[in-house]
Amino acid sequence: MKIVKVGTRRSGLAKTQTMQLINELEKRNPDVKFETVEIVTKGDQIVNVQLSKVGGKGLFVKEIEEALKNGEIDMAVHSLKDVPSELPPGFELAAVPVREDMRDAFLSNNKVAFKDLPSGSIVGTSSLRRSAQLKELRDDITVNWVRGNIDTRIKKMESGEYDAIILAAAGLKRMGWSDTIVTEYFDPVEFIPAIAQGALGVEIREGDIEMRNILSTIHDDETSTTTSAERAFLKRMDGSCQVPIGGYAEYVDGELYLTGLIMNEEGTEKFLVRKSADDPIELGNLVADEMEKIGAKEIIDRINENK
Repeated sequence: MKIVKVGTRRSGLAKTQTMQLINELEKRNPDVKFETVEIVTKGDQIVNVQLSKVGGKGLFVKEIEEALKNGEIDMAVHSLKDVPSELPPGFELAAVPVREDMRDAFLSNNKVAFKDLPSGSIVGTSSLRRSAQLKELRDDITVNWVRGNIDTRIKKMESGEYDAIILAAAGLKRMGWSDTIVTEYFDPVEFIPAIAQGALGVEIREGDIEMRNILSTIHDDETSTTTSAERAFLKRMDGSCQVPIGGYAEYVDGELYLTGLIMNEEGTEKFLVRKSADDPIELGNLVADEMEKIGAKEIIDRINENK
């Protein structure tokens, strides 16, 4: 029996979503045994600093890619939103399984809706994208950053440190939290999610045909296409955790659409572009072209210079 070593971050959510993916792989590949290898990444070690201040997305994948390169693992399971839009040489994304819920979930004490939060309420998030959109919608609330796993963040809210928090719906659902804990889900067309939010990406060594064949059994074409459009937009805009940037691609009546978002950190400048095209990479670039035309790139350049 072939043994495949699967790399995962050590966090509870990462291990849970990796095991869920392995269960699907085992159903489709009964002659393969999958073993998990837990890897602590730099992003997991830095828990008391906002990610945008210490380097952003690559913090959750670098050590895992090292293990992949060295042959310690055969495949790596990532939250696709943590994967930089351009992979280093020697790696490839071999599979993108069916996407979980891509929406942002709003949780509040006493189930108070976002629009009904009292002025001066404190909302917790670790995302510049969420923070900017919250500030644009309500300039009378305070947005404070919060790190930690889902349980930790919820406890901080329930203890009164925050009046509300925002979490990815996908993480809550994968960890088995009931819908009853969520006050409301934000509409992804109105509150733009992170690029590839809710999707997983499975990374392998470039050219590993055997692993590619095994992983083809869980690959989802629609998720791959929509997230490819989002990631193409991110790549062109040179976006990172240091920039409030989001994107949401979807099929509407058989047509592929992408809505791109770029904002300043204060939530006072907002650029929103929606386009349609057949090819996901072309679509990502089309939205990026329009963003550059209307001046959104200036926000990114300014933020990157200041950082």
